Amino acid sequence: MEDLFKKFIYTSVGVVAHTAEKIQQSVNKLIDENKISAEEGKKIVDDFIKNTNTKREEFESQLKSITEKVVKGLNYAKKEEMEELRGRIEALEKELKKSKGKKETASA
Repeated sequence: MEDLFKKFIYTSVGVVAHTAEKIQQSVNKLIDENKISAEEGKKIVDDFIKNTNTKREEFESQLKSITEKVVKGLNYAKKEEMEELRGRIEALEKELKKSKGKKETASA
């Protein structure tokens, strides 16, 4: 699930980067045609990037929240929970081996 989340974010970043490049090209064309000044063009691009970063952070936060709710709803064990259970199982297996050893020694 985490890999899917990362792929989605990377794809989104790629789309935004491509869009930013297209906006920059359009702004450069407008500057070359003297329809806007270089300062106005820079402001347009800067505003887009600033707005995009803010929206990206909001989007990531919302997507993470949704993903966590979905995973929680599916009742999957977290990695930390699995590690804890593995440790408990190993401890129980050691105790079981010790108790079997004591029984074999006592019955001999």
